[in-house]
Amino acid sequence: MSANETKRPLSPAAERALAEAEERRRARKAADKAPDPEVGGRDGPDPARYGDWEKGGIASDF
Repeated sequence: MSANETKRPLSPAAERALAEAEERRRARKAADKAPDPEVGGRDGPDPARYGDWEKGGIASDF
């Protein structure tokens, strides 16, 4: 398309689809922020990652 040509107008359905896509992008961007820190969670490395759970001197392995 050259600079002299004008763009065709979008249909109402196309405009709705573009608006919905933009809303999904905004929602995804808002959800991608860092999660809130865990309150009352375990200290130290993540036991699910390192494979051992210890509470009160008792270790269990899953």
